[in-house]
Amino acid sequence: MSAFYRKLHKYFSLLVSVQLLLWTISGIYFSFNKIENVRGEHLLKEVKPFNETIIKPVSFNDAKKITLVKRLDQSIFAVVKQDNTYYYNKDGSPTQKISFELAKEIVLSKTFLKPLSIVEITKETEGAEYRGRSLPLYKIDSSTKENERLNIYMQPFSGEILAIRSNQWRIWDLMWGLHIMDWQERDNIGNIFLKIFSLFALVSALSGIFLFYKTSRKGSF
Repeated sequence: MSAFYRKLHKYFSLLVSVQLLLWTISGIYFSFNKIENVRGEHLLKEVKPFNETIIKPVSFNDAKKITLVKRLDQSIFAVVKQDNTYYYNKDGSPTQKISFELAKEIVLSKTFLKPLSIVEITKETEGAEYRGRSLPLYKIDSSTKENERLNIYMQPFSGEILAIRSNQWRIWDLMWGLHIMDWQERDNIGNIFLKIFSLFALVSALSGIFLFYKTSRKGSF
């Protein structure tokens, strides 16, 4: 009977070991790559704080949060309503999207990157590298001094840089998906596959200890 359990444990452990190997490889990658560099934070210039006095008060109905945002030499209001953010000029009128040329100027002023081309994203794509950000977005193809190509994702009304995506980030994203076993969205750390294989790994470890103890007592390990 113990031979049957050993054989069962062997094949069960082989199944679990594949995911354990992926957990180990991804963990090694995470430990050797700083998350700040992965996110491209080292490519952003230091932002100087600004103080501005609002001479003419403006009120917004149903506003949960109001923030004054600097867009190059212009200040605008970012107003959160019903979990959506709307943008207004200082006189209370709706803000228009910035032009592609102005978006390039913002990239030059806020980063160490050179903007090359811009497209507007209006449709959500499953598993996209800009996931988690509200649309529309400007996707700005840019390059470093070393000619490394990156994508910048910018809020088209405020000019805020929301994300910088490089090959280093894409590898990290792939490793993260393998690590949490969410291969599409790569965001759900509570998915059923991760729970099952975590339990499998626990069972495999406990059964291995049990078989070692049992065979050691018989002197046949």
